[in-house]
Amino acid sequence: MPDLLSRDSAPLVEPHGRGAQHPVRHPARRRPTPVKVLQYVVVAAGAAVMLFPFLWTVVTSITPEGSLAGGPTLLVEDPTLAAYRTLLETLPMWRIVVNSFWVAVASTLFQLVTGAMAAYGFARLEFRGKNLVFGLYLATLMVPLQVLVVPLFIEMRTLNLQDTYAGLLAPSIASAFGIFLLKQAVESVPRELDEAATIDGAGHLRIFLQIVLPLIRPALATVAVFAFMASWNGFLWPLVIIRSPEFMTLPLGLATLQGQFTTQWDVVMAGSVFSILPIAVVYLLAQRHIIAGVAHTGIK
Repeated sequence: MPDLLSRDSAPLVEPHGRGAQHPVRHPARRRPTPVKVLQYVVVAAGAAVMLFPFLWTVVTSITPEGSLAGGPTLLVEDPTLAAYRTLLETLPMWRIVVNSFWVAVASTLFQLVTGAMAAYGFARLEFRGKNLVFGLYLATLMVPLQVLVVPLFIEMRTLNLQDTYAGLLAPSIASAFGIFLLKQAVESVPRELDEAATIDGAGHLRIFLQIVLPLIRPALATVAVFAFMASWNGFLWPLVIIRSPEFMTLPLGLATLQGQFTTQWDVVMAGSVFSILPIAVVYLLAQRHIIAGVAHTGIK
């Protein structure tokens, strides 16, 4: 019995060398320095400032007869979903959301396919005038969409694509920014992998599909998120090309909503919630890939 008590009460030891024993030492937790505490406070304050507009939008949408006269507040006495019912009764909201979703998904897929293939061509293939063509393509980033709206509209009308899904998608099939970002990612893939695959008898298509694409997945995810957000929030081109309500996207629906309910801000904010939630979910799910993609491609 005394042996058991003495054995249980003995301090924890671990062998060290031959026969030598030393107490187990646990690393002491470091106390946060004042600089770290200040950094946490600044980051928390910035996060609160960034999240407040979204929280205010949600709170206003469930406020009875929401008004902006009293200033921003996060307290609701009698929350209600009447604004959402009014919104669904006034506009074909589910059709609008489906239109925006599938147009954004289709635009994203097109940009991934065309961007990845063009990036591989610019990064791996040698042809005359490659740098000149790539420079001219990047120069299109400096041309705003407002300058191209009229020529694009004339072109779509000539092709009889006005007020169609095809006309809505046509300008977003390719993206110069996406090609630039993916080209940086492809160039970071070692060429030795291409040479090894070529020795094994692989062609450009197999190298592109089985070697390059799996290694640039973070960059692909980054381009996908940017493309989805740009299409989801696009307003000017759908406003010009779309006339029928059945082809209306979410930004157009929100603009119509604000014209009909100028003072009913709860209804307007309810429509904004429909616009914010999907893109927020997409971003939260892919934020890790966005950070990895930007770091992988060297874009600051």
